[in-house]
Amino acid sequence: MKRISDIDVFLLAVQLGSLSAAARACALTPAAVSYRLSHLEDRLGTRLLHRTTRRLTLTQDGAEYLRQAERVAPELRQLEATVSRRDTLPAGTLKVTAPASFGRQHIAPAIPKFLAMYPMIRLNFVMTDEVLDIIDHGFDVAIRIAKLTDSQFIVRRLANDKRVVCASPQYLAGREMPTVPSDLMMHNCLVLTQQPHWTLSGPKGKERIHVKGNFECNNGEVIRDAALAGVGIALKATWDVASALADGRLCRLLGNYSVVSEAAICAIYPSRKNVPAKTTLFISYLKDWLKAQPALFS
Repeated sequence: MKRISDIDVFLLAVQLGSLSAAARACALTPAAVSYRLSHLEDRLGTRLLHRTTRRLTLTQDGAEYLRQAERVAPELRQLEATVSRRDTLPAGTLKVTAPASFGRQHIAPAIPKFLAMYPMIRLNFVMTDEVLDIIDHGFDVAIRIAKLTDSQFIVRRLANDKRVVCASPQYLAGREMPTVPSDLMMHNCLVLTQQPHWTLSGPKGKERIHVKGNFECNNGEVIRDAALAGVGIALKATWDVASALADGRLCRLLGNYSVVSEAAICAIYPSRKNVPAKTTLFISYLKDWLKAQPALFS
């Protein structure tokens, strides 16, 4: 059933002359109509109608409000219809934020097809490694690679954050290859500042290693480049090093072990209520885009 505004309830009550008639026209109960009128009067701070069991009578303020309401109500209905139609068709600006490297490598390539499919959408894409507040910055969707537990927002998992331990042939040359996680303690490990422990799962279950080395950085791309340059061993997401593994610039280590991570690639948005079609379409489209690359994200 189409939602009816308090103004329309008021107009129908005046036009039809009773709460019961207005209730039938609105498909509401008389009590609901009375509540809606009282709510409107409370909001305006004045009485609009004198109500008796037999009839409704406009107050002086009610008569003035009726004159203005009859003028603006059609424009308000048209405005609501326009907004609803835009959500159905999808249109308007969609503001999205994502981590810089992941956004450049795996979201930016997906954008041209999405815009071709939905030409009435204007995409404002912000790439940053800063975790911005989506409400304060007006984002419709934020892509995060993390373990997300904040119940303030709606979280939709898009793909796994698959990770591997790797190093370049230059680094491995002349060194003993690590065969178990504890061997990493004898190597120069490249430490992502927020990830000083690596957890791997293998024949003996989970093993948590506190890694150390001569280089630490808070940026994953810099850690990747240091691994490529032969500085040390890195723990990296496959989406970031797949091409280097494929062409031999990096070698996967500890192949009998899998990296344990609670992080995932997720989309978050402010509310489950009245989510615009442009938002849900973009999230579903991106999920399908990543799903089509199982070697990187499965």
